[in-house]
Amino acid sequence: MADPDRRTTVLNHIDGHEVPAASGATLPLVDPATGRKHGTAARSGPEDVDAACRAAERALHGWSMTTPAHRQTALLRIADALEREAETLASAEVTDTGKPRRLFLADELPAVVDVVRYFAGAARNLPGAAAAEYTPGRTSVLRREPVGVCAQITPWNYPLMMAAWKIAPALAAGNAVVLKPSDTTPTSAALLARLAAEHLPPGVLNVVCGDRDTGRSLVTHPRVRLVAVTGSVRAGQEIAAAAAADLKRLHLELGGNAPVLVYDDADLDETAAQLSSLSFYNAGQDCTAATRILVHQRVHDAFVAAFADRVARLRPGPPDDDRADFGPLASADQLASVQGQLQRLPPHTEVVTGGAGLPRPGYFHRPTVVTGARQGDEIVQSEVFGPVVTVQPFTDEPEALRLANDVRQGLAASVWTRDHDRAMRATRALHTGIVWINTHGTTVSEMPHGGVRHSGHGSDLSLTGLLDYTQVKHVML
Repeated sequence: MADPDRRTTVLNHIDGHEVPAASGATLPLVDPATGRKHGTAARSGPEDVDAACRAAERALHGWSMTTPAHRQTALLRIADALEREAETLASAEVTDTGKPRRLFLADELPAVVDVVRYFAGAARNLPGAAAAEYTPGRTSVLRREPVGVCAQITPWNYPLMMAAWKIAPALAAGNAVVLKPSDTTPTSAALLARLAAEHLPPGVLNVVCGDRDTGRSLVTHPRVRLVAVTGSVRAGQEIAAAAAADLKRLHLELGGNAPVLVYDDADLDETAAQLSSLSFYNAGQDCTAATRILVHQRVHDAFVAAFADRVARLRPGPPDDDRADFGPLASADQLASVQGQLQRLPPHTEVVTGGAGLPRPGYFHRPTVVTGARQGDEIVQSEVFGPVVTVQPFTDEPEALRLANDVRQGLAASVWTRDHDRAMRATRALHTGIVWINTHGTTVSEMPHGGVRHSGHGSDLSLTGLLDYTQVKHVML
């Protein structure tokens, strides 16, 4: 496979072939670690989207009629190919995102391979109700069938991982896919499609590169029956409105603004050590990042001192810096967004450490801790999606839970305490799809990943995620 750094254009993958946009239009690709252009990607228009959706629909009949064992074998072979091409995939990912190569190879790529292998096995284990005579003389059977052509839109923070989270369950359930990766990070998704093409019939997996207009064309295409997106709340709202006109099914994994409850019986040094790493992984560009730390007032100052000391030692760096804890922000726009929120901080807040970019090429920003924020402040209510964490005090358990729930998002939260009963009360009271106890951010393929309220609906990962890509048919004999 060619070195992606030498490719001038990332092409679409439609009906088993790599093709440019029909119009010849392209979008620039910029390396966030340097701020320099490193290539271009196809800028697909309605003609390209239509070709991909038609290819998917043609391929759907044959793929949906294959056995689960056949689909399992294909997914396992794709997973093996991902492992074999680890270095090539890493080059693609880190050039588009700027993240440390070491961390991608150690953390993200193994998780990508694992999720593909998980859904390979899950393809053969669809759950369902037992066949039975629920009325005399009639036997009822439930069938779970593919939804059809699935449009999938993935973000720029974990390009390959989010593509795998979307593609693997859809293919395992027998659907055909048209994936649109982020306009700034399409390279690894295009490589995934090329690898998968060796093990899938043409048209089963298609990738169209492009911008927001490409996404709009895909969402509204009449052959699409399900739209799955990982992205911002605003993007989810726009997509939901567009999909409603054709009553398409929706699977929305949207923004987060994760609260972290630290009680006065927690091990402060250990908690500060773990959270200093977990909050800033991937430069905080993670929908489950530990961004709002709520600390009991009795230990607030001690925690802030310990936490800020560890955060100040974190090292932003380019992809080949083996000591880097995280890389740059993904784009100039994202850097400007983070800096804008910090510039708008009200006078009652204090930046304890960080607060500024780094004087070097690229979109690097210092890890930042803010104290003194009030619940109604923008920095608390809005997802920063960068290396910025707020720390707020609380007086008792009811106030901690109230502050934790008092935002629009509801994806993830964590609770740090030695009190088992208190932890279990929190798991019930927190309005989120995920709650971690004395840890934060870990995902496993066997458990669902999704949120509530403005964090969307539907789940990635797990059998729940697989079932989201099926529809139920009742057959009575």
